[in-house]
Amino acid sequence: MNKKIERVQTGVRLEKRLLKVLKGLAEHLDISLGDLIEGMALHCFENEPPFSAETLGKIEQLKNVYDLELSAEDSHKLKEEARGDR
Repeated sequence: MNKKIERVQTGVRLEKRLLKVLKGLAEHLDISLGDLIEGMALHCFENEPPFSAETLGKIEQLKNVYDLELSAEDSHKLKEEARGDR
């Protein structure tokens, strides 16, 4: 049974390569980026893994393609470069 919800537009800033991996995964799964993020959050809230072993393999491929070397250990430790530092 589908549950009725209300979605809102948001302006979330994400690390560039992470966003590319998320968009690539959403495309691979044939779902929207919003649906992917909602699903990940709902699984995490229940301490459940959101992805199968097969999907985790695809994520690794996408991380390699987009040179994403960040891990969960880096969470909450990222510092954005100042615009002039690039």
